[in-house]
Formats: sequence, structure tokens, C-alpha cells
Amino acid sequence: MEGYAVEGGFDRAHEPSTCWVPSIAFGRHEGPGDALGLWRDYEQVIAWAPTLGLDGVRITMEWARIEPRRGVVDPVALERYAQVARYAQGLGLCVSAALVDAAWPSWLGQEAWLLPWVVPYALEHARRVVTYLGDAIDRVVFFANPDDLVTNGYLNETAPPWRRGASDDAASARIQIDEILRQLRADAAVGPKMVGPTATISLDLTSDECVAARVAAADSEEIYVRTLVHGRGPSAGPPGLLERGENGWSPTKSAQLLHVLR
Repeated sequence: MEGYAVEGGFDRAHEPSTCWVPSIAFGRHEGPGDALGLWRDYEQVIAWAPTLGLDGVRITMEWARIEPRRGVVDPVALERYAQVARYAQGLGLCVSAALVDAAWPSWLGQEAWLLPWVVPYALEHARRVVTYLGDAIDRVVFFANPDDLVTNGYLNETAPPWRRGASDDAASARIQIDEILRQLRADAAVGPKMVGPTATISLDLTSDECVAARVAAADSEEIYVRTLVHGRGPSAGPPGLLERGENGWSPTKSAQLLHVLR
């Protein structure tokens, strides 16, 4: 689950700000607002995962929430993520921690993946999360979608830093992303929990497309079905496996695709 889209509590006054905040301030995008309120209610959604036949969950532990200002770490945020992870493990689920998905802290800058000084901060953030959560997480995926960070940010202008056709900068960003991953794999604390390669299968595909994606992902160490819930805001995912109604959360028609993926 991509925290920025589902948790609520980002990019408004007195809330952690992300790389999306300039676009939201200028009215180009609508922020997530209260989103789905999962910062408070994660457990209600995660409880459905075993029923849906999932063997694990991926939770994006939002960097902007954990470190809203450079060097200012929120221990309450870290403990809440640990609480959610332990709850999921208690259900028999494998817990993967994604550390950067669609959003990163505003203090890193719009061009974060081009700036060399960001590399040590990224390593520090990964070590912090892994050290604090310890056995509460089983796996770590630093970049949930590294290809999307490059393509959407530097080639097709659909995500921060909203560049179009910047092929040279896209190549440079990819080199730096790969360097961060290389250093993390070699890190004594983070490396043993790093996962790769991973594959993402979106639930907005047709059944035939899901089958093809599942075959293509056969060699992946982790297959991530995106996503349990749809979310809100500029990074909201495709239709989710669950939706909230008057009587709480229940499976959607998308859940039928899980039978195709198994």
C-alpha cells in the first residue's frame, strides 16, 4: 500500500510536506487530504489480506512522515509503522517495507535523484527504518517503482519533477538510483533484507494481461499486486482489492483477478 495515497495527513498546513506540495499549492493536483485514514486504521485493511489469499503485504513507510525536516525524526511515526508491521506478521503475513514510492520529503528537493548529496541521506533513512523496526519487517524494497520515478519524472511529465523528454537527466537519475541500491545491498544492516528483483502487477489489467504479467514475473523474488485499496490524491493507485462501504471494508470485483494470478 502506498502510504501517501492511503494514510492521510500530508501536504496541508502543519503536516509533513512532500515533493508534491508545490504542484498542490498551485492547484495543478489535488492533495490526498485525509485519504482513507489508514494511518489510524491500517489494521482494518490488513486483516483482509489472508482472506484474499495474499501471503504478504507491502507497506510504504513514508520518509516525509518519519523525517519531516532534515534531521528531525518522528519516533511516533516509526513506532506506528512498527505496530502495523507486527500486526501483519501476527496474521502470518510476510511484511515488505517500501521506503520510497511516489513521494519523498520536500526537503530533498524536486530533483532528488539527480543530487549527489541525497545518496547518504537515502542510506541513512534505510538504516534508520531497518534498525528501528528490526524483526517486525521481513523484506526491504527501497524504491517501489524505480522505473516510474525516472519515466514519469523526467520523460513524460506526470510526476515530480515534471520534466518532459529530459533523456540525459533521466539516464543520470537512473545511475544514481542504481548506485543507492548498490550501496544498500552492500550495507550490513539493510543488505540482508533487500529484495530484488521485484515485479508489480496492476489490477487495472484485463485477465489475459494479468496472466501475461504473471508469466513475465516468474523470476521475480517478490510479486506485488497493486493494490489493496485505491487511495486518494495524485499518486492514487488502480482499483483496489477492497473498498469501504457503510458496513466497513469488503472485497471488490478486482479480487476475482487474484484467482488468475495464483
